[in-house]
Amino acid sequence: MERNFNLDAAAFTGSIDLAQEKLGGRALLASDEFFAEKENLLKPGRGLFIPDKYTEQGKWMDGWESRRKRVPGYDWCIIKLGVPGIIRGVDIDCNHFLGNSPAYASVDGLCADEEISDHAVLAESNKWVEILPRVALKQASQNIFAVASEQRWTHIRLNIYPDGGVARFRVYGAATTDWSHAKPDEMFDLAAIENGGTVAACNDMFFGNKDNLIMPGRGVNMGDGWETRRRRGQGYDWIIVRLGHAGLITKIEVDTCHYKGNYPDVCWIDGCYAPGANIDLLTWPDYEWTEILSKTKLKADNRHFYEKEIKQAGPWTHVRLNIAPDGGISRLRVHGILVDAGQGALTKGGAGASKAHK
Repeated sequence: MERNFNLDAAAFTGSIDLAQEKLGGRALLASDEFFAEKENLLKPGRGLFIPDKYTEQGKWMDGWESRRKRVPGYDWCIIKLGVPGIIRGVDIDCNHFLGNSPAYASVDGLCADEEISDHAVLAESNKWVEILPRVALKQASQNIFAVASEQRWTHIRLNIYPDGGVARFRVYGAATTDWSHAKPDEMFDLAAIENGGTVAACNDMFFGNKDNLIMPGRGVNMGDGWETRRRRGQGYDWIIVRLGHAGLITKIEVDTCHYKGNYPDVCWIDGCYAPGANIDLLTWPDYEWTEILSKTKLKADNRHFYEKEIKQAGPWTHVRLNIAPDGGISRLRVHGILVDAGQGALTKGGAGASKAHK
């Protein structure tokens, strides 16, 4: 049965693209990529169109495009997610594909050992689960669909019927981490997106997206960070990160990499312990915040490390990075030791929880 759940992209505000290249997402295998390579599916943006550009195969297209199918069947592409997670929706973007877009698509999910080889994924044919049934696609358009699944997935298979081209493929969701093998004293970057950290809210991100703040690696340029507009009045800017796991904070890094004439003058950090709370742009003042790091001067294009300066180790489930008066921060790292978020008890001795809610 064909169903269409086409939505607006705003439906997945707060989710991340689990398949994006920046997180390590990879297009592993495809049934056919005669006209355009599968790797294009995960590139940034929506794809380009150059009218007079051709290759030996034919028209150059910025996407994944298979040849015209002359036998029964359909085409597919298997993608390894950059980080495993729960999928909330997908965007099958056929931008610039008009007479060559697929008529329909479906999506399957697989939860496999993260060390499984690329070709071994094909042998897991009996473990693939349909997470999006066959849906009609609109040509030259974003096709955004909700996914009703609470399972953790490591791989995705995009199926197109019967053939054609897709410019970009996005997999919106929340990263999940298997903490079962963590040792009591093991240190983690609790804010990292690959460890389940998410940006819950920020007051401004005019020049740089909020999610850049907790991405892997250092920023590649000034556009690869969180940057606010120039403040013309009183006040300061802030961003809230929900940690991937409740923890005791032992080390913090604030990186202003590439920010030279536009780095903040000062920063300070507050913490909140509110397991399971849905803290957002509207509700954050309802929670009790405690100062973790006092106001401190920042330098241009520099990694700032804080250990002895940490006033309250926690445990915390959320941190709020405040900057004054405005500017850009490339990365925030919040290193700590896991605690039991359900009870507030620590895995290994330490301070008790602060109050969760006023």
